[in-house]
Parts: sequence; C-alpha cells; structure tokens
Amino acid sequence: MTNTKKHAGDTVSLVYQCRLPLSTHTLTYLADLLRRHLKAIRSRWRALPPGRIAVIVLAVLRHDQRLADMAGGNDISATTVRRWRNELIALLAAKAPRLDRALKKIAKRGGEVVLIDGTLIPTQRRTGKANRPNYSGKHRRHGLHVLALTDERGRLVWISAARPGRTHDITAARRDHILAHLRAAGLGALADLGFLGLDDDGDDPVVVTGFKATRARKLAPAEREANRILAAGRAPVERGFAHLKNWRILTKLRTDPARATHLLRALLVLTNIEATTDN
Repeated sequence: MTNTKKHAGDTVSLVYQCRLPLSTHTLTYLADLLRRHLKAIRSRWRALPPGRIAVIVLAVLRHDQRLADMAGGNDISATTVRRWRNELIALLAAKAPRLDRALKKIAKRGGEVVLIDGTLIPTQRRTGKANRPNYSGKHRRHGLHVLALTDERGRLVWISAARPGRTHDITAARRDHILAHLRAAGLGALADLGFLGLDDDGDDPVVVTGFKATRARKLAPAEREANRILAAGRAPVERGFAHLKNWRILTKLRTDPARATHLLRALLVLTNIEATTDN
C-alpha cells in the first residue's frame, strides 16, 4: 500500500454563485466607506477593488460564509479575508450612535417613548473560567447578553456592549445608566417584566414594565388588560431584534465579548441602512 496526497480526478476548484439579499445602497455605502479609509491611510493597493472587498465581507456577515471558502473563490488567502472583515467591522462600529445622542435624536424629531429589551446571542461553549459566566440559565445555553433600544416602529437606535450570558436585563440597564439617559432626553420607555424595579419613582416613572402576578396575588382584570396593551406596544422591539439576527454570523458567535461588541454595533449600522432603503 502506497500513501499519496494526490486527489483523484480533476483538482480544479469549483466556484458557485450565491445571491446576497441586500440592497445596492448597502454595498455602495460600505465600498465608499472603505475607499475613504484607504485614502486616509494612503493605501494605494489592495488585492481586489473596494467594491469586491465589500461584497466578500457582506457575504461573510450575512451568510456566515467560511473565510476559506470566500478566499478560494476569489484567489486570495483566508488571512486576507479575515483582515478585510475586521477592518470593515471596525469602520462600521465607529459609525454606531452613542446612547445619549441616539435618545436626543429621537426626542428632537418628536418621539416620546423608546422600546427596551435584552436578548441572548448564542456562542460556542467557552473553556476555563469563561465557561460559567457565559451560560444563561433562562435560555439554557451559552451566549452573550445584549441590550437594545428601538423607536416606536421597531428600528434599532442603540445597542449595548456584549456581556456574559448570565447577565440580567436590569443589571445591564443599570450598568449603562439607561434611566439617567432617558430622563436627560425627556423620554419614556416600554419594557418587559425583566426590568421590573429599574425605575423606583412611583410618582413620575420613566420605564413602564406592567404588572407581575405572584402565588399569593393574582392579577386583576384591569392589570391583565394593561399588560396586554403594553405587550402590543412592545411588539416592534422583537422585529428590531429579528432584523439584527438576519445576519447569520450571529447564529453562533465564535469570538470574544470585546470583538462581539464591535461586530454587533457594525451590524446595527448595516441593519439601519437596509431599513432606510426598504422605507
């Protein structure tokens, strides 16, 4: 028996086409962003033009394409694709709005309330000390906790840093000083029962969370109706998260929380560009 590393038959790589369900406006925005960056750093040469680079990075983000596959189909190395991806993620993340500016912008255009909620972005199981903090008992899986704000229509306006999966919604809101920023902007917020206790001002509450039943106390009909109305008002925030999670790279993250924060904020910018194009 003789060992050989030769492949049987034709060894030519096969390349297939795949539709990218994004607008040309998103591609143009990303390509122009890269062109301005290359001009600023005086980079005169890249293996591919900015438009092609933007398509490759969008394919990685939208379809979670393997870097080696994208590299083989474009005659470049996987390391080059990884460098381009990280470069454009950093450029997009820098465009993400800050919390105070996002809230002031909503108030300036006549908005009165925002919708707040948290979600878990699934990740691979970590090893060592990072294993337990990333496990969410609520969702029974490993992941990173993210807090987001949307306007009344469900358009994402801000996203928090990625935190360990066991982080509670109200804990994340306190760390980001959500209540103080809402009061400064003169806005209210609709939230679920996970934020119960965030706003202790009974006379002039900023965060509305509804009513919670206990074993000793059942909800009155009026309280149940109030919860139903609140749930209907909060429905758009779920659509905002759904649009964000259309980027399949979030299906199962394979990165650390610091890089995940940059990735999420970059996807926030791209999601809003797509939403603007659709409208």
